[in-house]
Amino acid sequence: QVQLVESGGGLVQAGGSLRLSCTTSGRTFRNYAMAWFRQAPGKEREILAASTWSNLYHADSVKGRFTISRDNAKNTLYLQMNNLKPEDTAVYYCAAKLTFEGNFLITVPSDVDYWGQGTQVTVSS
Repeated sequence: QVQLVESGGGLVQAGGSLRLSCTTSGRTFRNYAMAWFRQAPGKEREILAASTWSNLYHADSVKGRFTISRDNAKNTLYLQMNNLKPEDTAVYYCAAKLTFEGNFLITVPSDVDYWGQGTQVTVSS
């Protein structure tokens, strides 16, 4: 079992930046494929970025603005979000999958074993 706790959400003006953090506890962090999703009201949960043991992936919708990173020593996943837009307003979720495949990449919600509680990001125009 692993617990995921997100932090760093909030209210920001368009063009601003936020950094989300996801702190994990439980099993060895490096054994998890990790990802960030978001869900806006009335919309499906969408993948934003994912991290395998050694590779990173960013969805086209956020490429160049959002950056995922992980610190295995601190058991923490990050999402740096720059040049935020009102359409980025959503609840942001940290996600994890226990894997012993170093290249496993989370791409859809059904890949996920564990979810964080979510953190609200609101971007005003």
